[in-house]
Amino acid sequence: MPLETLIRGLLDGALTTVAVLLLALPLATTLAFTAGLMRLSRYPPLRWLAVVYVEFFRGTSALIQLYWIYFVLPFFGLRIEALSAGVLALGLNIGAYGAEVVRGAVLAVERGQTEAAIALNFSPRQRLWRILMPQALVAMMPPFGNLAIELLKATALVSLITIADLTYRAKSLADMTLQVEQIFGLVLLFYFVMAQLLALATRALERRLGRNMERGGLS
Repeated sequence: MPLETLIRGLLDGALTTVAVLLLALPLATTLAFTAGLMRLSRYPPLRWLAVVYVEFFRGTSALIQLYWIYFVLPFFGLRIEALSAGVLALGLNIGAYGAEVVRGAVLAVERGQTEAAIALNFSPRQRLWRILMPQALVAMMPPFGNLAIELLKATALVSLITIADLTYRAKSLADMTLQVEQIFGLVLLFYFVMAQLLALATRALERRLGRNMERGGLS
């Protein structure tokens, strides 16, 4: 099969991979901030709930989580279509890792900042969102960038539940043409380029947040 045809076939799969990534990334980010801040809550039930979520999804295989959501939940009367199952599994898994990034970044802010905010009579909410979070966000960006790349690579798992992503397309083309070296060489290149674009976007966001911090806040 000509190289151009292989590339076109893989591009279709790459678009699906990007779609899964763009759907799962906001979910993972939302869960990361929610669980991370819950772990810092002064209310024990919220902390315990966050700990259970984080430890469970960090301590079990993402593949098994995906299989449970797509193949096992229907036995309990909850059927989720393939794309939604893939997005949910990846978002839950990466969100658990992100929660620890959020918690660690907030705790890493110099304690004097909190003490100064208390002296200025800031409420707990104001201390978090006006003092702690703008500084913590800058520290979160490098590990969040790593997690975004991990999420990109983990999208390959959705090929196992019939989603025609980049990996699924590659396997199908390899089975059909036996051009294994060419196809999976191209797949490596596709994933590498997408990962580099994610890294560039993260670094750009980190620089912007850093400039905003120098000006005294987020914008």
